[in-house]
Amino acid sequence: MERTLVILKPSAIARELVGAVIERFQRRGLIIQGLKMIQLDDAILKEHYAHLVDKPFFPSIARSMKATPVIVMALAGLDAVNVVRAMTGATNGRNATPGTIRGDFCVSNQQNIVHASDSVENANIELKRFFSDNELFDYQTANFRTIYADDEV
Repeated sequence: MERTLVILKPSAIARELVGAVIERFQRRGLIIQGLKMIQLDDAILKEHYAHLVDKPFFPSIARSMKATPVIVMALAGLDAVNVVRAMTGATNGRNATPGTIRGDFCVSNQQNIVHASDSVENANIELKRFFSDNELFDYQTANFRTIYADDEV
């Protein structure tokens, strides 16, 4: 099983889309192995967006990401990183395919509802940034055998 990080951004919190977004991941068969609400600060934003810190638009990103608390979530499943990325859609909501989270819930590049890890390597780094080991739980749901075929797990 692979783990990935999802952040429900302030745009999801303010628009009361938390339940709708989480439900999509669960209905797809992904397992929530960690979930908490936190308030992001400048230090963690500079670390998380290190590749953007020197860009002129970074202050706008930081303001946006601190507008409300966020929900960080560890999701697990086979090929979880790619599954979640496909579900979230293009970064710019205006370009996201209908049926994806961003395609259904936003029309913005910055106010785009969710962050999702873009690789297994980054997922591992990001999960350690937001969760301690004792906040992640490895378990199977009661319907696990109806989500995957025996030869897949």
